[in-house]
Amino acid sequence: MEADIKFGCLRLANRVISAPMSGISDKAFRLLAEEAGCGLTFTEMISVNALAYDSERTKMMFDLTGEQGPTGIQIFGSDPERMAAAAGIIQAAGASIIDINMGCPAPKVVRNNEGCALMTNLSLAGRIIEAVVKAVDIPVSVKMRKGWDEESVNAVELAKMAEAVGASMVTVHGRTRGQFYSGKADWRIIGMVKQAVGIPVVGNGDVFRPGDAREMIRQTGCDAVMIGRGALGNPWLFQRTVCFLESGTDNLPPSFEDKIKMAIRHLKMVVKLKGEYKAVREMRKHIAWYIKGLKDSSRIRQVVNETETTEGLVEVLQEYRNTLHDG
Repeated sequence: MEADIKFGCLRLANRVISAPMSGISDKAFRLLAEEAGCGLTFTEMISVNALAYDSERTKMMFDLTGEQGPTGIQIFGSDPERMAAAAGIIQAAGASIIDINMGCPAPKVVRNNEGCALMTNLSLAGRIIEAVVKAVDIPVSVKMRKGWDEESVNAVELAKMAEAVGASMVTVHGRTRGQFYSGKADWRIIGMVKQAVGIPVVGNGDVFRPGDAREMIRQTGCDAVMIGRGALGNPWLFQRTVCFLESGTDNLPPSFEDKIKMAIRHLKMVVKLKGEYKAVREMRKHIAWYIKGLKDSSRIRQVVNETETTEGLVEVLQEYRNTLHDG
């Protein structure tokens, strides 16, 4: 499956995209995804209201220094003028593409008529997309779900509207807001959107193995695949999927040695970017994902959650690696 994916003026090297994940897709995660060969990475979602306050924490979220790209920045909000103003800031920051979040199911987001709540107000959604498109010269994409619930499945309608007002790409997660991340993603809706629009469509949901990506493309005809939760503690999935889609061969999954080594490397990257205190606490969940499924991992997770320093975490992981060798 050779890739020739173009979103407006942006051309991708392959069909594999790293999803924007809140609390996950920071610079360290993006750099690892980029190193693993992702055709496009995304930041975690950024509130346009927070952007207006010009806080250091928010600016750090879309600092693309040192990234080779292409890198997209995802924004969310419910006011067309604020979204347009934020898009200008994002373009100036060096984003390759701006993504509008219309799929986040979190209660704190949807209660403000943001994220997936916009799928219940297509008139407002259309005005937001159009305002952002007019505000920038780079491509604009929209990430959506199947619909709010099974009684209001309207991804096709939103995608057609997005195309009509100038969006260059849509990403469809095959779950409703009511499902959150439970159950099985409905890939049929991705195929329905692909048949309904002329712009590129990215499929999202339940890609945990390289074969899942190929099957999604086969079933839906989507132009690219966005990988989210499958890459948690598993950045190798990006490279394996790129290779599998291009050549039909799958590299061997990582060994426990690889996982421990990467967990330590990831930790040190986050420490350098955010300082020890914050990094240690943020990396606890990542370490749990890296070691998931390994022998005695539940006990190690508990130790990791009680460890307060970088040196301590490295020591715990190295000792754990030794026990796995001995086992």
